[in-house]
Amino acid sequence: MAQCLIGCGSNTGQRRQQLDRAIELLRFMPGITLLNVSHLRETRPIGGPVGQPSFLNGACLIETDLCPHDVMEMLTAVENTLHRERDQRWGPRTIDLDLLLYEDIVLEAESLSLPHPRMSTRRFVLEPCVEIAPDVKHPQTGCTLREMLDNICSPHLHVAIVGVPGAGAPEVAAALADATLARLVHAPAQLPPINSLSALTVNGERELENEWRKALVACAQPLAVADWPADPHGTVTDYWLTTVALAAAEVLPPQALDRFHSDFSPIAADTVAPHVVILLTTTAAVLEERMAFCARQAALHTDIFTDLAALCASTNRGTMNDTQAIDVVAALMRLQKRLVGCLRPQQKISTVESFRPKSVVMLDSSDIAQAALDAVAAVEAMA
Repeated sequence: MAQCLIGCGSNTGQRRQQLDRAIELLRFMPGITLLNVSHLRETRPIGGPVGQPSFLNGACLIETDLCPHDVMEMLTAVENTLHRERDQRWGPRTIDLDLLLYEDIVLEAESLSLPHPRMSTRRFVLEPCVEIAPDVKHPQTGCTLREMLDNICSPHLHVAIVGVPGAGAPEVAAALADATLARLVHAPAQLPPINSLSALTVNGERELENEWRKALVACAQPLAVADWPADPHGTVTDYWLTTVALAAAEVLPPQALDRFHSDFSPIAADTVAPHVVILLTTTAAVLEERMAFCARQAALHTDIFTDLAALCASTNRGTMNDTQAIDVVAALMRLQKRLVGCLRPQQKISTVESFRPKSVVMLDSSDIAQAALDAVAAVEAMA
């Protein structure tokens, strides 16, 4: 038998009656034992069309011998019984039932993701879950749900917008800080060349290692614990210190990388780690298009994708040929894979590693405007 957490919500019609009816339908489903139900909380709608009514939100804990996909089909059947419509993303709904956790299973499928990819930043999800299952652990972070709720309730929230150069981190971070009145911190140093062809142009292993250490020290400085503010508005950064370490692994030789990692640990220990990381992902084709855009707009001094433009400028040291461009994009995609693997591990972890935040949201940034809207919605859901 497996224990599952299910999030419940309604914001149209007779909200309480619909939620009560959904719970009763779950109670009598074959293969389901209802263990606990939270109180209901009224919350404002996040994202989606404007002018929606407020939600009533809760959670329930069940035990089942059904597999995750069968549980999801059962929840969909209950929603259909209560006339759930799905014509608008994050639109009004008579009932919304989300499978949040199924034991410690981590699953990425077209129809189902476990754990629920947005639960770690949604107060309206975490609060009822903590009421009925505070010590249940999130399988990707190793944190209890109570710890995850405490994390997003920090008096001065640090949200890091993270992505490879060209993914749109500076643009999304600026939009998020503007919308939330948070302090904005841009990366004070760009990554050194991360592709192998450009790394070969650096004069010697020690010089290459020094370039990476300078970038690390520069990026750590604005995050120093000693200078961190305490006001309630929070801080948005467009980088994550760990990204520097992950990128360095692309080009530094083994011994140099060992020395770099030895330097990284004490430097990172004196910085404020992000409470939340919003990871922007994209495709090789999109990065190629954005590199071409940067090349065309260089004379116009555009402020779009400046991190990618700076990387290309440091990489080509002149005119980039097709081979160099392919090498850069391949290196960026490998870095993105490392970021995803670090922030969303596909296996159970036994301990919480210090560089991995308790809350992670992954967004497709192929459409920068939509990614910015989704990032704002993710942060507003913590309030």
